Amino acid sequence: MVRGAGRRRPAGSALVLGLRGLRDDADAELFATRIAGRHRHLRFALECHGAGRHTLRLTAADAEPGGSGEGAGAVLDAELLADLLGPHPGAGEPLTLAGYQRDLLWEAVTRQGGHDRHIEQIHWNWAGPLERARFGAAWQSVAERESVLRAAFDWTALARLVLHPRADVDIAHRTRAQTGWPELLAADRLHSFALDRPPLLRLTLLEGRPGEPVRILLTYHRALLDEHGVHLLLREFYRAYLAGGALPGGERRPDLRDHARWLARQSAEGARELWTRTGPPRRAATAVGRRGADTRQSGSGRLRRLLVEPYSSGLRSWAAARGAGESSALHVAWALLLYRAAGAEGPLRVSFGVQLGARDIALPGAAGIPGVLGHPLPMTVRVDPAAPLAELLQQVRDALLDLAAYPWVSGDRVRAWIGRGADERLTDSVVSFDHRPELPPGVRAELLAQGILVDEPRTASAGTGLPITLNARHESGGALALSAVYDRASLADEDASAALGQCVSLLRELARMPDPGTTVGQALALLAHARAPSMAPHLPPAHQVGVRVLRVGGASADVICLVGVPGVAAGAYELFARRHRGPETVVALRVPGPPGPPDAVAAVPPELAGLLVPGRRLLLCGCGPGAGAAHALARALARDPGRDQAVTLVMTGVADPESTAAALAQALSPVPAPSL
Repeated sequence: MVRGAGRRRPAGSALVLGLRGLRDDADAELFATRIAGRHRHLRFALECHGAGRHTLRLTAADAEPGGSGEGAGAVLDAELLADLLGPHPGAGEPLTLAGYQRDLLWEAVTRQGGHDRHIEQIHWNWAGPLERARFGAAWQSVAERESVLRAAFDWTALARLVLHPRADVDIAHRTRAQTGWPELLAADRLHSFALDRPPLLRLTLLEGRPGEPVRILLTYHRALLDEHGVHLLLREFYRAYLAGGALPGGERRPDLRDHARWLARQSAEGARELWTRTGPPRRAATAVGRRGADTRQSGSGRLRRLLVEPYSSGLRSWAAARGAGESSALHVAWALLLYRAAGAEGPLRVSFGVQLGARDIALPGAAGIPGVLGHPLPMTVRVDPAAPLAELLQQVRDALLDLAAYPWVSGDRVRAWIGRGADERLTDSVVSFDHRPELPPGVRAELLAQGILVDEPRTASAGTGLPITLNARHESGGALALSAVYDRASLADEDASAALGQCVSLLRELARMPDPGTTVGQALALLAHARAPSMAPHLPPAHQVGVRVLRVGGASADVICLVGVPGVAAGAYELFARRHRGPETVVALRVPGPPGPPDAVAAVPPELAGLLVPGRRLLLCGCGPGAGAAHALARALARDPGRDQAVTLVMTGVADPESTAAALAQALSPVPAPSL
C-alpha cells in the first residue's frame, strides 16, 4: 500500500511515498528495484524505518541532486500507480488489456447481474471410462502450457492482465442424486469468478449410476475467453488425457504476450480514417424491434432455428452469384430487419455489430491462441428501398472487408473517433458467423480406441451485453443453425422469436430468389404481413456521486474519505468503518468512472468539497480501482486555486473485503506523514 501527505507543492518537486506491508528491508529493496526497472525515467531512493515501514522518494533520473527540476516526475501516472499497487514481483507479468476486454470488464463490475451476463457455459457427454486423477492432471497440464489459464485481471489503476506463474483448475464432482442438471446449471451461473485470480475457467462433472455417461460442464468468463478459444483448450485437454495426464511439448507460442506486443505496434491512423468516414451516425437504425413498453421479464433467453437444405446451399449459391459469401447474405437479412423496425420510408442508414475473431488477425498463428483477440465492430450500411438488392449485398461485403483490416480496434476507440460518449451504445445487436475448431479425427479415433465417446459441446443459455446477439453455424447435414441470445428485459420472448423467425424467412426467400433485378423494397415486402417485433427502450446507466457517513467522529476530527468506484471489493469499506476506533469521521464517496486510468476525475465533486473544513485533515483512501480515483481527486484538489487543504492519500491494491479492510487499517495507523 502507498501513503502520501501534504498540501500544494512546487511543480516538479520530488514525490515521497510511505510504503506499508513489505515484510523486511530485502523485500522493500526487491520491490523498489522492480519498479525502477520498469520506469527508468525516474530515480528511486528507499529509506527503511523497520519491518513493514519504508519511504520511497521519486525524482527524475536527469534531475539535479537536491533540486526540483521541471522533469522531477512528482505525479503518479497510471502505469506507475498500477505497478506500485499491483501484484508483487512473484505474482506475475502484467500485460496491456485490449480495449474490448476493458469494455467487458467494465460491464462485469458495473451492471446489475454483470457477472452473470459474462459467464458462459458449454457442456457435453463423456461415455466410457473416466479416470478422475488423470482428468484433473490433464487440465492442470493444459494450465501450465496455456497462458490464458494463468491470466487474471488487475484494474488497480490501469486495467490490465496479469500472467501468474501458476493456476489451479477448479474441478467439482456432483452426482445426479445430489442435484439435477437444470439446478446445476442455474447454481453454477450464480457462482461468480474472482476476476483477479486465475483461472477464469472451472469444470463440474455430473455423474450418475455406473455405466451412465458423465455430463461435463465447463464455465468461463467471456472477458478472457470465447467459445473458439475454449474449443482450442478442449483439444489440448484431450491430447493431455490421451498422453496419461501430461500434455506433450512446451508452452504455447504465440500466446497472449505475443498478441499484446503485436497490438502495441499497430497504427490506428487507418482505423481512425475508416470510422471517421463510416462510423454509425446518431440517427442510424440499430434496434431490431419498434419502441415498446417494459417487457416485465429479466435474465437471458436463447432461441434456435434451422435453415435446412436445399435453402442453406441455395443461399450460398445466391450470394456467390453476386460476388459475396453467405455471411454477407446474413448481414443483408439483418439490415433489412433493422430498417423495417425503424418504420422508415426512403433511404436510411442501419448499424449493427459484426463479430471478428482471432483468425481475422494478421499476427502469424493468432488463430491458434485461446483468448479474446477479436472484437465486435459496428457495420453501417445505407438501406434504400428503391435500390437493387444486389447493391446492398455488395455494400455489406465491402464494409466487412474494411472492418477485417482492423479486428483489433475496440469500441471505446470508435466512440472517441466519432464523438460519442463513453456510455453510448453504438449498436443494439451483434451478428457472428461461427468457425469454431473441430476435434481432429485422429484425437477422436484415439479416444474411441480407449473406449471413450464424447459428443460435440453445446452452449447453455448465456448472457449478453446487448439486446440480441445472432450466431450462425454450419451443422452436419448442411443445415445453417441460427441461435439468438437475447436480453429479456429488452426483448420479450415472443418478440425475440419473431425477430429470429423473420430473419430465417428472409434467408429462405433469398435462397430461391432468381431475379437479379430484385429491389430492396421487394425484399422488404416479403415481411409485409408479419408482425414487427417490439423492443423496450434502452436506459443508459445513471452515474451518481454521493457521500454516505459510515461513522461519526468527534466535532473537530479529521475526515477519512473512502473513495468507491465499480470494482472495489463490496463491503470492504463498511467493514473497515465498523472496526475503526480512531476519532475520525469515516465517509464513503461514490464516484463514476471505469477501472482506470486515474486521470478520469478532472474536477473536485461538490460532495467532496463539502468535506473540506479548515483545520481538519482529509484522508483520501482508495483500494483497487478506487486507488486511482482517490489519486485523481487528490490531484484535482492540488489544482484547485485558493485551496490549501491538508490531504493524506492512502492507496491499496485489489483484495477481498477482509484483506482490504485490514490493509486500510494498517495504512491509517498513527505514523508521521511523509513530507511532500
